[in-house]
Amino acid sequence: MPSSRASLVLRTAVDPGGAHYASAFAASAIDLPSRTPEHWARAAFEDAPPALQWLLRAGWLGVLGLQLGPRSSAKHVLGWPVAESEPSAIVMEAHSPLLIARNVVSVDDSGLIWSTYVRFESRVGRAVWAAIAPVHHWIIPLLLRWAIRREL
Repeated sequence: MPSSRASLVLRTAVDPGGAHYASAFAASAIDLPSRTPEHWARAAFEDAPPALQWLLRAGWLGVLGLQLGPRSSAKHVLGWPVAESEPSAIVMEAHSPLLIARNVVSVDDSGLIWSTYVRFESRVGRAVWAAIAPVHHWIIPLLLRWAIRREL
């Protein structure tokens, strides 16, 4: 039986080219039910408590200035435009004058990996991300643990 407390590990993300920042959080397949990458992305963002969803969007829009779409849409995940969706990965990408951010959720036989890549468009973008990165390192594992716990 899978563990009720999935362990998430910070891993080095492979830079797809041009990112100034990259991080990845991985959960072992031992801890996971079989789901698609899009399911995991939606479970993490869209099934989070409404107050947390509001705070996330406030940060994305108000602090990072990301251009997001509708909260619930087949082409968006809590507003993040879906740039690519395949059986093994979903790519959500949003732009702002400060930066370009990509969240990539992939699933394979070893487990689930949530990678984030950020390309700074300005020095201000770099400074803002430096302030936001600790929150990102806290919130993504939290959201993934909640999503995994709900699926068990």
